[in-house]
Amino acid sequence: MGLATIVMVVLLMLMMAAVQVSYAAVYKVGNSAGWTTLAHIDYTNWSATKNFQLGDTVIFEYNAQFHNVMRVTHVMYKSCNASSPIVTFTTGNDSIKITKYGHHFFFCGVPGHCQAGQKVDINVLRVSAAAAPTPSALAFPILPVAPSRSTAPLIYVNGAFGMMGQAMVILALSNSA
Repeated sequence: MGLATIVMVVLLMLMMAAVQVSYAAVYKVGNSAGWTTLAHIDYTNWSATKNFQLGDTVIFEYNAQFHNVMRVTHVMYKSCNASSPIVTFTTGNDSIKITKYGHHFFFCGVPGHCQAGQKVDINVLRVSAAAAPTPSALAFPILPVAPSRSTAPLIYVNGAFGMMGQAMVILALSNSA
């Protein structure tokens, strides 16, 4: 394999890695209604329809005079106990980046609001991309690149440049053989 081919493959891999970073989604809790008790939003149903991933951002938009957002434990979430939250947000436009797998429990700490249903469980499942593809993965499927006369493992590409990159790598490898 020539130096130009190696450089092209390395640049292509870097480009594909950069595209992977852009897959994070932004979710506004409650969609257009936001974080409120007035619209009678079913936040359990809202979160159940989402496929949360690491790196996603959850935005709570609300009137800060009447609401807040508390991150709490599961026990506190179940009982709507606002006595010692993990953290409290009060800006009215809170962005929270999801950096860990598992359940992330939030509710409004204003008396009666959690009991009225102003609470949400953001659950980030630990699953493979093949089992639960992201919207971009559905548009650009994960495809293996078959190695050319070697015992190298399959290389998986994903994203907007994945198909183009796969074709370029195959051409580069076939020209060097």
